[in-house]
Amino acid sequence: MKSPLLTLPGAVPAEGVDEGVAAHYGDLFREQRALADGTGFVDLSHRGVVTVTGDDRLAWLHLLLTQHVSDLPAGQATEALILSANGHIEHALYLVDDGETVWAHVEPGTQDALIAYLESMKFFYRVEVADRTADIAVVHLPAGSIAEVPQGVAVRETPYGRDLFLPRADLEAYAGQAGPPAGILAYEALRVEHHRPRLGFETDHRTIPHELGWIGSAVHLQKGCYRGQETVARVQNLGKPPRRLVFLHLDGSEVHLPVAGTELRLAGDGPDGRKIGFITTSVRHHELGPVALALVKRNVAVEAPLVAGDTAAAQEVVVEP
Repeated sequence: MKSPLLTLPGAVPAEGVDEGVAAHYGDLFREQRALADGTGFVDLSHRGVVTVTGDDRLAWLHLLLTQHVSDLPAGQATEALILSANGHIEHALYLVDDGETVWAHVEPGTQDALIAYLESMKFFYRVEVADRTADIAVVHLPAGSIAEVPQGVAVRETPYGRDLFLPRADLEAYAGQAGPPAGILAYEALRVEHHRPRLGFETDHRTIPHELGWIGSAVHLQKGCYRGQETVARVQNLGKPPRRLVFLHLDGSEVHLPVAGTELRLAGDGPDGRKIGFITTSVRHHELGPVALALVKRNVAVEAPLVAGDTAAAQEVVVEP
């Protein structure tokens, strides 16, 4: 779904998963600084929007999600996962209940599969699931923003800012009053800075929540059963995950960033060393320079210097080994 805000001055379309919104509006670092200062907004209208209504909505979702939501207070934001039977991450939901409706935004293009799963699990529960992507656009206001929130709009308030579920028909008008626009690349740079994993970027077909630090923020360890819970409990109580998320400071003298999927090796092993991990997201940050998130084998020493392709990289621990 192509955003009307791509007609704004300087807008350069994003590619890949984020196609449909602007990568940037002409000045990536200015846009990052604006978001860090609490001004402007980010057009996330390409993300899927799913709602759940009905008297049983929270009790029902509590049975399916990794998060404790049966008593979720109205207006309190949370995030949750849906796992496979083997505990691998299949969906990530960023949700809030407004007292009548649970609103969730999800990765672009994943809403159909999510809704199909939810519909298959309705049984006798009094719930209705709807795809609202066509009429609702997600807009992100950074932490500290004083931009006005239209009355009646569902809002997810988080430490990183507010996510607005805005009627798509109002998107252009709201953009005109919300301050300078920032593209998805600026948003991603701050996400990487804050070590926040993203489905489809930091995850692959075998990722479990412990590897990414999603225990606590998206996975509640003292709730009832849900699909994949056995794996979560076993790793939590009896073992360690096979991989761990790390934050990398990359050599700033390199012209090109190592792209997602670039293999990581121990610097001391030379160019023919064994693969010990891979880049998941790399960005240029307005203060930190080139940085990245990556997955490495759990037993890689936290102080070990790494090489991403031909680029030197120093680790910062996100998930403890």
